[in-house]
Amino acid sequence: MYDPLRAKAKLVLYTAVAFLFGIGMAGGLGWTSTSYAMPVIEESPQISPEAVQPALDLSAAFTNLADAVTPAVVRIESRRPVSQATQQVPDAFRRYFDLPNDGNEQAPPVQGAIAGGSGFIVSADGYILTNNHVVEGANQVTVYFPDRSVHEAVIVGNDPFTDVAVIKIVADEPLPHMSFGDSDDSKVGEWILAIGNPGIGRSTQLDFTVTAGIISALGRPLQLLQRDLMNDPRYGPDAAGFAIEDFIQTDAVINPGNSGGPMINLKGQVIGINSAIASTTGGYQGYGFAIPINLARRVMEDLVEFGHVRRPRIGVRIAAVSAEDAEAYGLPSVSGILVQGVNEGGPSDGQLEAEDVIVAIEDEPVGYVAELQARVAEFRPGDRIKVSLYRDGRLMDAEIRLDEAPINEIPTVVTVRTGEPDERLGINVEVVDLEEIASLGWENADGVFLTQVARGSPADRRGVGGYLGTKIVRVQDVAISTPADVRRALGGVDPGEIVSLHFEYPNGDQQVVNVRMPR
Repeated sequence: MYDPLRAKAKLVLYTAVAFLFGIGMAGGLGWTSTSYAMPVIEESPQISPEAVQPALDLSAAFTNLADAVTPAVVRIESRRPVSQATQQVPDAFRRYFDLPNDGNEQAPPVQGAIAGGSGFIVSADGYILTNNHVVEGANQVTVYFPDRSVHEAVIVGNDPFTDVAVIKIVADEPLPHMSFGDSDDSKVGEWILAIGNPGIGRSTQLDFTVTAGIISALGRPLQLLQRDLMNDPRYGPDAAGFAIEDFIQTDAVINPGNSGGPMINLKGQVIGINSAIASTTGGYQGYGFAIPINLARRVMEDLVEFGHVRRPRIGVRIAAVSAEDAEAYGLPSVSGILVQGVNEGGPSDGQLEAEDVIVAIEDEPVGYVAELQARVAEFRPGDRIKVSLYRDGRLMDAEIRLDEAPINEIPTVVTVRTGEPDERLGINVEVVDLEEIASLGWENADGVFLTQVARGSPADRRGVGGYLGTKIVRVQDVAISTPADVRRALGGVDPGEIVSLHFEYPNGDQQVVNVRMPR
């Protein structure tokens, strides 16, 4: 007979057993370890907004500035032909270039490559400002926009003496562009933003970098451009003196890919072009530098109008004023530019004299050489300017009509080298040790190796630099076993004739390059 009470008791018993069994199983599996309560997250401000309102306002200003100007900042990729690109020096041959054996320095150009940097649009019709070193020597320039559109650009003009270049694209509609400020009004301690669009190849990993800082100093003469011009066989010492280096220094982070990007003030106006860093590692170490926009604008106008820069000059030899100079000439401060000599027949002949001290141009003080050069460069040849100076302890003015500096008459190709035929051709060959060239794949060191090709030389223009580290096995029909063999074989080639250089790779393959011996 069915007993409902007894059935209910059995159900309770079975349930309790099942529960106890489950508890035991859970304990064995670790399901009943200690649990923790969810932490209570505090989201209320730790300090009242009123207490930090100035900082919040500055932060908001940075945000608004970034939103306003980044659409006009672009990424630039430039493809250089073989003779214009750079490669790392093989460790085996670093001693031939007077370079440390650390892989950081670069050799003369030998292989094609893609370089990159930043730029910013300066007009709705597609003119873009950037650094000369971003696009110099490029035969293809590609511009990447914030909306990921891509345009091919042409180089309107470039100026190695200021590191300024202008490129242009053709767009279907007006482009966002930057507003220019007055870099002469910039002050040390002023807040600025440095903006770049470096990218990595064709990726967007580092697109649109915005960093903040202050102007740390004005008028920094780094001598970077002078050194580059001095070491470039296309220019040399005659051209180096025309370099203008009057950089704005900032503590805002500027890394190599940001070259060519804008430095802006808190009004959103461009006051400089990010250009260089002072670094022992190649990365940012606390010092960034920008070209003042007043100078860059003047250069841009000439490049657009003439295709090259018409640099004005006053025609004097000058030096910075020292403390001793200030005392000797009765100057009110250690500031100004000492005239060492006046070019006969030049603009200042009859107006300035040796030992004059220039202290202002058009009533704007100039305290050092680079500042004078930059201020004069803002004018054009033919302009008349007022020069304030101290002479015999008296302050006086002179009016000078500027003429044009002969920078466009400086040769833009390497001067033919004199001396041994291999030097005239632009190559250097050596007998080397196996230890030095084993890293290049050689199993023996017998023979003569190509160790250097001079930039801009006849050999370089024919792409011989691409054979660095190979053996030179024949010149014309002459077999080569010593460097003297190379010189004797080349010595039989008359100026203007073609010489055939035969190279051998570690795997035994050979290649011939025909080069015309310079006249």
